[in-house]
Amino acid sequence: MNESEGLRFRRLHRPQVITDELPEHRYKGSGTYSGKVFQVTLFSLGAFLLLPLLVIILILESPIQPEVFSLKEPPLMKGCWEPNLKLREAQRLFEGQITGPESVANIGDVLFSGTADGKIVKLVGRRVHTVTRLGKLPCGSREEESSCGRPLGIRVGPNGTLFVADAYLGLFEVNPTTGEVTRLVAGGQVVAGRKLSFINDVAVTQDGKKVYFTDSSSRWQRRDYLHLIMEATADGRVLEYDTETRELTVVMENLRFPNGIQLLPDEESVLVAETTMARIRRVHVAGLNKGGMDTFMDNLPGFPDNIRPSSTGGYWVAMSAVRPNPGFSMLDFLSQRPWIKKLIFKLFSQEVLMKFIPRYSLVAELRDGGICTRSFHDPNGLVAAYVSEVHEHDGSLYLGSFHSPYIAKLDLHKV
Repeated sequence: MNESEGLRFRRLHRPQVITDELPEHRYKGSGTYSGKVFQVTLFSLGAFLLLPLLVIILILESPIQPEVFSLKEPPLMKGCWEPNLKLREAQRLFEGQITGPESVANIGDVLFSGTADGKIVKLVGRRVHTVTRLGKLPCGSREEESSCGRPLGIRVGPNGTLFVADAYLGLFEVNPTTGEVTRLVAGGQVVAGRKLSFINDVAVTQDGKKVYFTDSSSRWQRRDYLHLIMEATADGRVLEYDTETRELTVVMENLRFPNGIQLLPDEESVLVAETTMARIRRVHVAGLNKGGMDTFMDNLPGFPDNIRPSSTGGYWVAMSAVRPNPGFSMLDFLSQRPWIKKLIFKLFSQEVLMKFIPRYSLVAELRDGGICTRSFHDPNGLVAAYVSEVHEHDGSLYLGSFHSPYIAKLDLHKV
């Protein structure tokens, strides 16, 4: 064997070196194939699940047609608005005996309120007495609410009767002793081309001759209040009812969710909480400026509900949702993005959406000129939740609620 043949033999029979890299290289092709199969399968499964959802989203019509509107940057939560825990000093009254006492009024030491089951109740000591029922049974479901009735704003008139605004049934005068009911304005009727769909709060002059009330929307009813907030339609009004002539007139229109209403001392104007816009308007109902409107306080750190007088000459305003700054306000964010609102209401019900709205109870005492004098807070609504009104009586604040099963009482001497 010569040298060249020996070299050729050694090359043919060179021993194979086994390393850790060989198995990976050997099965590289099959591993890549398995990965591709997994990716395709995962993509197909995702498409299979998402495609019907996308089809539903495209086919379904949104129940709301939201408008674009602009809110100012919320005020910083400092100074008068500095967060505190003072509302947690409140005690719950009649817990579990009443539901949704939206508004509170008193005759002497006896409290009156309207409840979610359509009743006007008298609260004496620790007992709850039914004065009357505005609607008819059954009550309790969303579908039954319009016939059951939902009393909201309540006031005491000059003759000791109660003036009650029922969201569906209309404006009533109720004798608190006998329970006799007189309907002054029928809900659902058409006034100046628009339907009274959501009667909300009421105010009455000292002589009882004029009654002012808010109609929050001609399109949405109370049971769809979140639709109204999200749609932000300017179809709310302030109306005047003359108890002598029985004439009903529109005082102001094109408001975005007009809510609480309060007469000023001269009775020439009323304060109106424009909830969607986080502000309070002053509507002139008599005098030289009748028919005009200006702003009492703009850019509140929350969305105002009812307005009631304070013993120091100011006004108590209740807010059950805030616009935190620093922080994130969902409603502010969505105000410029109507397409997201439409999508949300295609996918979720009002009841589900309510669970995503942070609970934060805030009540404040305000004065003319946009001045906040003091505020009481309950972050997360642990003691006083879903506050709708602050009624001051005998050194205490009685906090109404549109949802909670109690009235909260805060002793002002303790805060």
